[in-house]
Amino acid sequence: MTKDISQRVKLDRIDRRILHDLQEDGRITNVKLAQNAGISAPPCLRRVRALEEAGYVRGYHADVSPARLGFKESFFALVGLDSQSQTVLREFEDFCAGWPEVRECHMIRGGGDFLLKLVARDKEHRDDLTMRLTAASLVVKVTTLETIRTAKDAPGIPISPET
Repeated sequence: MTKDISQRVKLDRIDRRILHDLQEDGRITNVKLAQNAGISAPPCLRRVRALEEAGYVRGYHADVSPARLGFKESFFALVGLDSQSQTVLREFEDFCAGWPEVRECHMIRGGGDFLLKLVARDKEHRDDLTMRLTAASLVVKVTTLETIRTAKDAPGIPISPET
């Protein structure tokens, strides 16, 4: 029986291979995943479940095309708030959580309080989102950075299956 992964301090080569392959293709079959890892399917499935339960795998999703769904613009916004109190920071995070066009919200150090990644249907929508953000309570400064093109958009983190 496979040890519960949450009790292990370090992932082994098989776990890293499974994580690598799942990150590359979340729809990979358990049979193919097991073949790649060099184990049989039942222990592979147990390892995947253990990795999920231990929080190494946070979920699965489809990588949809923003442009095909009408979102042709993406941009970043550096946001400065009127205070850095925990109440203000949480209030701004809650504000962003309820705004579907905000795809990422990062509290940052240096240059502002938050860095947001937003999507918009077109330039007019982008300008409207920028004005709404600028007008939001607690916000004192917004600097937007337009995306011209994206040369790399890799999900997750670098995982070497051999380490």
